[in-house]
Amino acid sequence: MHTDQTLIFDADDTLWENNVLFERVIDGFLDWVAAPAERDGTRALLNRIEAANSVTLGYGAAVFRQSLADCLRQLNGDRAVTAAELARIEDLLVPLTDRGEIELINGVADTLTALSDRHHLLLLTKGDQDEQRRKVTASTIDHHFRGIHIVAEKSVDTYRQLTGDLGLDPGRTWMIGNSPKSDIAPARRAGLRTVFIPHEHTWVLEHEELGPDEATLQLTAFPELLRHF
Repeated sequence: MHTDQTLIFDADDTLWENNVLFERVIDGFLDWVAAPAERDGTRALLNRIEAANSVTLGYGAAVFRQSLADCLRQLNGDRAVTAAELARIEDLLVPLTDRGEIELINGVADTLTALSDRHHLLLLTKGDQDEQRRKVTASTIDHHFRGIHIVAEKSVDTYRQLTGDLGLDPGRTWMIGNSPKSDIAPARRAGLRTVFIPHEHTWVLEHEELGPDEATLQLTAFPELLRHF
């Protein structure tokens, strides 16, 4: 078992449920705008719009709202979205915009309590500063982390800057998350070790093929971290 390591945790869909809420909104949106035979094509269009908007606008509920409106506009032949349609989008978004509580993933609270006794824990999440900060606070687990870092994007440079600013030894630093694209691949390229914990509702834009890598530990559930750390 590794001792006295630095463990950096992703937040959304690693510590608490997140993307499943977006998927529920998308299901409602598709029920509204797409016939059954058009559903897959409409979802593919929305994926492309989200990918483009994430580059220029970032992440979070506000960007997602814009993506839904952009998708509807394109479906309507570039007709402007009406006030009534925008109001319907707002109704669909209520589960995201009115989040009073955070649903921790099973075993997270107890596992972090145990890990914080023998390791240095950090949190690294990307997205809108205010939105992510609200979720971190609502999670009630923020006290376990020696530092909470909210960034616009997780790139190789993000990980290099974080380890450099904090004086971390990459060989004794682990990035733990559910996203191959944001948590695992760039952290590995920055020289960190990684723990991949897949989540069935990981956002499609965070998918990426991971080749065999002896420095990446793959687990099936969060509490399994205690077997290794």
